[in-house]
Amino acid sequence: MYIDTHCHLYKEYYDNLEEIIDTCRSKKISIMIVNGCDKKSSIETLELANKYPEIYAAIGFHPTELDSFKDGDIEWLKTHVINSKVVAIGEIGLDYHYDNTDKEKEIDIFEQQLILAETIHLPVIIHSRDATKDTIDILKKYHVQGIIHGFSGSLETAREFIKLGFKLGVNGVVTFKNAHLKEVIKEIGIKHIVLETDSPYLTPHPYRGTTNYPYNVSLVADFLANYLAIPLQELLMITNKNVEEVLEINLENHI
Repeated sequence: MYIDTHCHLYKEYYDNLEEIIDTCRSKKISIMIVNGCDKKSSIETLELANKYPEIYAAIGFHPTELDSFKDGDIEWLKTHVINSKVVAIGEIGLDYHYDNTDKEKEIDIFEQQLILAETIHLPVIIHSRDATKDTIDILKKYHVQGIIHGFSGSLETAREFIKLGFKLGVNGVVTFKNAHLKEVIKEIGIKHIVLETDSPYLTPHPYRGTTNYPYNVSLVADFLANYLAIPLQELLMITNKNVEEVLEINLENHI
């Protein structure tokens, strides 16, 4: 059983979703967590989760998608996270990559979503780019757990997030030639990671630069198993158990 803990199966990226999901089934991708980034994509994500048994939803407001954020959107989120197919609030967080970033707005909306997650005891899926210190400092203020999406930081940063109770999402970046992430994973161990694709982005080697798909999570798994010199089944068993633990998905329902 393969699990993709982070993908974006939106109509704007894919015009053949039914075919993609059928291919995922044939390649033993048993669970996909589709992440929303704003209200529009979160609604689309909910529709997919309600339609397909193997799809679960994470809904929320991404830090680079806040231009469309309106008063009342947190109330909307509060209403829609009460759904058995919603397993996390995400993709949320901080992104200081761009010069025109409104850091105060990002922090405010990030914290509002963390407060909601803490209140209703729901995990969070965190996006953090060029904002490690603020992300960690803010997470320390709340009793939340979840996944650090697309982790590519240092060993020290990995240990900080793990100490806060988070799993690290590992995607195709780990397969890139100059990526140091594999060395970090070797040091911390696979008991702290989950697998993801971030489709349609970050396609693993050797297909880097092409559109990514959830079934490519198997390439990430194969690469790590080979690099760490452990059986693939062992890697999948441990990382899947991590998903079950952090997102509270009953994997027996998908065997």
